[in-house]
Amino acid sequence: MSRNSPLLLPRMMRIMEDLGTHLKLARLRRKMSAEQMAERANLTRYIVGQIEKGSPAVSMGAYAQVLFVLGMEEDLKKLAADDILGRKLQDLNLSVKARAPKKSNSYGKGS
Repeated sequence: MSRNSPLLLPRMMRIMEDLGTHLKLARLRRKMSAEQMAERANLTRYIVGQIEKGSPAVSMGAYAQVLFVLGMEEDLKKLAADDILGRKLQDLNLSVKARAPKKSNSYGKGS
């Protein structure tokens, strides 16, 4: 799967490998074979193996299919949901506009 495999930093590779391990453990907890996973996710056994190794060359869609089969698809919504750094950067660039003073309205004041 090295044809389009992105080059990841070691820290990112460890994260991907951890994800693969978590998915494999989730499959095993459900007493599902890799062959069953592949069939239910409409993937090859090889791709399931690559996912469980955390391969960055496997498409996000394949990872999503595995999560779906495991009943964990809602976990995808958690990815990048809490962008703390992005919000801090955005807040630094926000300019507060000074408001003009309110106009006094003499209409309807009984004069």
